[in-house]
Amino acid sequence: MQLLVELLLFGLTLGGLYAMVAMGLTLQYGVARIMHLAYGEWLIAAAFCAYGLFNWLQVSPLVTLALALPVGFAVNWLVYQILLTPLVRRTKAGPALEVDSLLATFGLLFVVQGVMLVIFGGAYHSYSYAAEAVSVLGAAISLNRLIMFGFAVVAALSLFAFLACTRAGAAVRAVATAPGNAPLVGIDVRQVSALTFAAGGALVAAGGVLASMFLTFSASMGVLFTMKALIVVIMGGVGNVAGALVAGLLLGFSETLVARLIDPGLTLAVNYLLFLLVLMWRPAGLFGRPVR
Repeated sequence: MQLLVELLLFGLTLGGLYAMVAMGLTLQYGVARIMHLAYGEWLIAAAFCAYGLFNWLQVSPLVTLALALPVGFAVNWLVYQILLTPLVRRTKAGPALEVDSLLATFGLLFVVQGVMLVIFGGAYHSYSYAAEAVSVLGAAISLNRLIMFGFAVVAALSLFAFLACTRAGAAVRAVATAPGNAPLVGIDVRQVSALTFAAGGALVAAGGVLASMFLTFSASMGVLFTMKALIVVIMGGVGNVAGALVAGLLLGFSETLVARLIDPGLTLAVNYLLFLLVLMWRPAGLFGRPVR
């Protein structure tokens, strides 16, 4: 029974991290139509910021988390305005935008990764914060994982409420589903895309700070998180926040079960297996709508 509770808790916390990170990519790809290959690099950059501030200036990661949200938003808004807006104008936000943004962000990936390698080197880093064990239903789990999961729940509920209950959220949903028709009702598609892209950057920055409290990371690990976020987004259905949440939890549970019961080296394999099984059953994703 204790093992079952531990598996459930670890699966929830890891899946919550994947879901939160993937929700940010869902906003960027599902709404702004930007295939952001440097997405995971921003997560690792935020993790290194938390690591540096904690070790060099003794700043709590929770303080860094509060700073990561506006800073991540501002940085990604600037990236959209400087790097991606010329591509949007040239392609008129058509199908070519995905290809062009893929190439542009592929270059950005190496820039961000190179800066981190110069500053922090290629070694693995970690630090200890709120690592004390907490008993939940008789099972022990570290406090930092519970903090991360709590924030992920708050972020998911806030995003759902924003999209479902506000006029701005309705504008975001309109751009995601019918970008060609959105201007007919007075929606500035380019401005909405820029803001949602920046909001996705805020979520991934927060995810990086939270992940740094209990994961070991290096400057070259961003690609791994980008890949997992893409798997979650496609599994859940492109542009569907609820799908990203469910798919992220599925991925977290599957990794936890394989790592604890079989072999930790097979976690990447189970990611791809689950991905293939879902797409064989639901080609458009768990909550995606088939294109007719």
